[in-house]
Amino acid sequence: MFGIGSTELLLILVVALIVLGPKNLPKIANTLGKAMGQFQRASRDFQRSINTEIAFEEEQEKKKAEQKQAETAAETTNTKDETKEPKA
Repeated sequence: MFGIGSTELLLILVVALIVLGPKNLPKIANTLGKAMGQFQRASRDFQRSINTEIAFEEEQEKKKAEQKQAETAAETTNTKDETKEPKA
């Protein structure tokens, strides 16, 4: 958790208790917890949308590559057919 050890976290909590007081500390902790939860949800939503866009782009590239490969195969087939001499 942010590279903070247990002793540093305990010291921060004691200082917060002294500065903010015992009445305000639970309210502030609750507000901070809700804010962190909202931030995590927003981060997950953002990451999900980025992953969706990447997957969509990869799918588009795959379709283009398959289409180009099919066109190349069709051209190759047409060229082979044109070079054959008709048997008469």
